[in-house]
Amino acid sequence: MERQIPKNVRQIGNVSDSPKIYVEDYVDTFFLQLSEKSEKEKQPEGAFLIGEMQKQDDEEYIYIYGAIKIKELKKEGGEYLINDKIWKCGCEECSQYFEEGEIIGWFVTEHDLQLAPGSINVKLHKKLFPKKNTVLVMKDSTNQEDVFFVHKLGDLIEIGGHYTYYEKNPCMQNYMIASRKKNGAVQTENVEDTAAQSFRSLVRERGGQKRERRTGSLMYGISTCLVLILIVMGVSMMNNFSKMKSLQNKINVVAEGEKQTSSPDVKETSGAAATMEKNQEAADTEKESKEITEENEGEEQTEDKNTESVPVSGTAVAADENNDIYVVEKGDTLAIISKKMYGDVSHVDAISRMNGLQNGNLIYIGQKLILP
Repeated sequence: MERQIPKNVRQIGNVSDSPKIYVEDYVDTFFLQLSEKSEKEKQPEGAFLIGEMQKQDDEEYIYIYGAIKIKELKKEGGEYLINDKIWKCGCEECSQYFEEGEIIGWFVTEHDLQLAPGSINVKLHKKLFPKKNTVLVMKDSTNQEDVFFVHKLGDLIEIGGHYTYYEKNPCMQNYMIASRKKNGAVQTENVEDTAAQSFRSLVRERGGQKRERRTGSLMYGISTCLVLILIVMGVSMMNNFSKMKSLQNKINVVAEGEKQTSSPDVKETSGAAATMEKNQEAADTEKESKEITEENEGEEQTEDKNTESVPVSGTAVAADENNDIYVVEKGDTLAIISKKMYGDVSHVDAISRMNGLQNGNLIYIGQKLILP
């Protein structure tokens, strides 16, 4: 059955090389345990790698989901010693714990390890693992740095990076529990916790990154909305300011017009009041003339003429008192003004000429006319 490419993974190094190597998290934890033991005892430690190789869409994949400790690994003259007895023991444990699992490589770790296999160990690898794409993992227990090599093109080629993936792995878990006393790596209760904690840490890290991205997106959205609101408010304030300024200008224009109109109104009222007063005087004079006429019936005709001339004389006096200026009232025409001031309409032409009027009817309320 073809294995699906794991989705829950952590990339380590540059994974652009081929084949793609995936190491299960329990196996990675086991590597760490062996490395810590090697550093403590200053002795080399090693393991056989259990896994499978697949090819999908012209891409080659190596999945390492198990590891079996190499019993009593020794090193002489830079060469690791793996005899038939060690190899046989590894194959038996592989069948016991991983059933159909296949040994596809090996792992070595020691203090201050030079991360290069050397020709001696390349020869050993070809002897133990002649198949293409078998793997050698070398880990320096001093600084915990590791390097992956793949057997291809007749040599061990370094691979720039690999993936650590996370899934349920009861086979490796059971092997780690069963072998804890033999390799002295960790206590039983800590075997599952180490991998689980590693997995949870990864999940929390990714969750935190997602929350940070969501929070960042939310803050960006809020900031954008605030900026838009401020822009809209600024535009509205500018529009309102322009409207207020325009309204103020209109108010000033209206107020100025009212000031200009108020003066003629006062003068007009004054002119009307003066005219009414003089008309009243003329009426009083006329009344007196009538009384005189009743007393002097013999002189009736003469008195009548005098009586008729009184209002004209009174109006003329009003004109003289106003320096021969007449303020036009509502309903006035030149004929009415002439009749008011002179008792007839014979002075219309004279008034027009003195005031430069082309059309005698084009006069307006409050206009001042010079009287002849």
